[in-house]
Formats: sequence, C-alpha cells, structure tokens
Amino acid sequence: MKIHEYQGKEILRKYGVAVPRGIPSFSVDEAIKAAQTLGGPVWVVKAQIHAGGRGKGGGVKVAKSLDEVKAHASNILGMQLVTHQTGPAGQKVRRLLIEEGADIKKELYVAVVTDRVSQRVCVMGSSEGGMDIEEVAATHPEKIHKVFVDPLAGFKDSEADELAAKIGVPAASIPQARAVLKGLYQAFWETDASLAEINPLILTGDGKVIALDAKWNFDSNALYRHPEIVEMRDLDEEDPAEIEASKYDLAYIQLDGNIGCLVNGAGLAMATMDTIKLYGAEPANFLDVGGGATTEKVTEAFKIMLGNPKVKAILVNIFGGIMRCDVIAEGVVAASRAVGLKVPLVVRMKGTNEDLGKKILAESGLPIITADTMAEAAQRVVDATKKA
Repeated sequence: MKIHEYQGKEILRKYGVAVPRGIPSFSVDEAIKAAQTLGGPVWVVKAQIHAGGRGKGGGVKVAKSLDEVKAHASNILGMQLVTHQTGPAGQKVRRLLIEEGADIKKELYVAVVTDRVSQRVCVMGSSEGGMDIEEVAATHPEKIHKVFVDPLAGFKDSEADELAAKIGVPAASIPQARAVLKGLYQAFWETDASLAEINPLILTGDGKVIALDAKWNFDSNALYRHPEIVEMRDLDEEDPAEIEASKYDLAYIQLDGNIGCLVNGAGLAMATMDTIKLYGAEPANFLDVGGGATTEKVTEAFKIMLGNPKVKAILVNIFGGIMRCDVIAEGVVAASRAVGLKVPLVVRMKGTNEDLGKKILAESGLPIITADTMAEAAQRVVDATKKA
C-alpha cells in the first residue's frame, strides 16, 4: 500500500523529522487559501499521486504570488500526469500539496528498505539527491552508501553520524541529520513499511536538514496492525480490478498481455507467467487465489480477469496441495457457467484429487482444454489465443 507525500510527511513529523509547513488541497480555492494561511513570499504547488518523477512531468511548480498559485493549481489539478513510474497513460491529479518555499543549498537522498540478501533493514544515503537518483544508482553505485542495521542493537548514533558524513552533511549539521535518519528508521520499523524514502533531503542556507519529500510503501500483510495507515488509502490511485480482487483476498496485478492466469501460489504464478512468455505470448495478469480458494473466489477471479478487454484466453494452473484439485475443478466449472465464458480455457492441475478434478472437467460438457504439463498448457493456451 502507498500513501501520498503529505501523509508521509505527517508520519515523519511524528518521529521528529523536520518537514516544511504544508496544507493539502482538493480545489483551486483551497490551494489559494492554503497559501494565504502559510504566508510568505514563495510557495510550492505539488501534485499528489502515487508515483515519483512528478517534477519532471510538470507536477511541481514554484509560485511567487497568489496569482501564480492559482494558475499552477488550475493547471495541475485534473491533469493526466505522466512520469517514468506511471506508464504512458499517466495518473489523474486529484489532490495538491501547497507548501512553503525552502532555501535549498544541497539536495541529498536517504531511504530505508529491507535487504533480502542480508535479511536486515538497510539505511542508505547519497550526496546526489533529487530527480535523477535512479541514474546515479545505475551509473555511480559507489555514491550510494548503506548501513545494514543489527536488529538487536538497532540503528546506532555512530552509524547515523557516519552515514550523514559520507553523504556530505557538514559537521555542524550532523546532529540534525542524525535525528532525521534515526527518526526515519524508527518510523519505518514501527509502521511495518517496506520503503521509506526522502528525496530530496535538503541542506538549507542556514544549515538546517529538512525532508522536502516523503515516499512510503507499506507491507499489506501487516496493515491489520495499523488502522491509522489504512485510513490514508486513496482508492483513486489504485487499479479498480485490484481493489475488487482485494475484497475476495485475491492477489491480483493487471499486466499488458492477453492471456489471463489463475494460479494458486505466488511462485507457481510467476513460473506460469514465465512459461507463457517462453512460448511467445504475454500474461494479462498475476492472480494468486491462495491455498483456500472457494467456488465464490474462483468465480470472482474469472470476472476480474474477463473485465480486462485484452484477455483472449485463460490458463488455470493448479498444484493441489492444501488446495484440492476437485474443489478447483468445481469452481472452474461453476465460474465458467456463471460468467458465460466465451474465451478459450486451458486447465492444468496436479496433486491432491487430480483424477477426480479431471473427471469433473471432462463431464462438465464445457469446451475446456486440459494439459498435463506447464509447457503443454502454455503451448495450448498460446495456440488457442491465436485462433480466438
């Protein structure tokens, strides 16, 4: 789950991280009122979408008068903002953040993530903050400095100070940088985040260290512990099909291909998509029905997949461990009838009650194509797509 910048800054503020004063706005009038409330000679009008690169896309503008605030707010609100993270379709801007201007002397980068190799939380930073951090990581990885935190000892003051020095924080500002880094780490840890990023973290002309942006991703499996974060969810920023899937505890991500995939288990789902690509086609989605799929869940899964007009065929690939093949077969038959399935359907199942599941499919009277191996299933669904 992702949240907006202004929400992320509220979290940072709670953990002692300095952030600019800002007010979220949902209309041009609210934007003008926010600027008047903040006061001062300079404001920044910022689009609020769940994607980076907003500045390059025209979603961040500096205003030096209320008339400029009005003009920028009018232009940005409602625009289809395209960045390197939104894809070519872009994302519609429905919210703004009106923020006081800042005296930027230097832009830095800091973030906290979970490192899968060391199995520890990694606090990282760079002297090259700003809009091109991805390019820095790709071309100059030596400029990204990392601390792998011992979970028993926690993130130490000495580690924070050393990291701050490496990314170019002057000695006089090290105590402020330490507070930012430790606050960011603690917030990451206590909110069950999967990413906490400040880009840029700025040094001002008078030596202050301020978080000028905030990007947060949270572990969806831990959200039950954080109802206050769930309240920040913006459904307008999420795919409607993925929202619908979440209601039925289905793990669904829409992709750009034309072969719908219904699989139990994330690993098998990834392997299924790879096999489809190996045979020259593209998956239309990732869909994991989990280990306890019911007829209702399978039916809803079919509805969600078929809601994508690009889908020309469906591949069901099931390993019957906890999930029995006969239960899935009954669900597939019931779902096919419930949605009036009109695209080719290929089913491959192995495991518990496999023979009974195949018998249910065979006796259904539906034109279901069966397969025994993943390769055979992929080949048949790709062939069926070409004939459809």
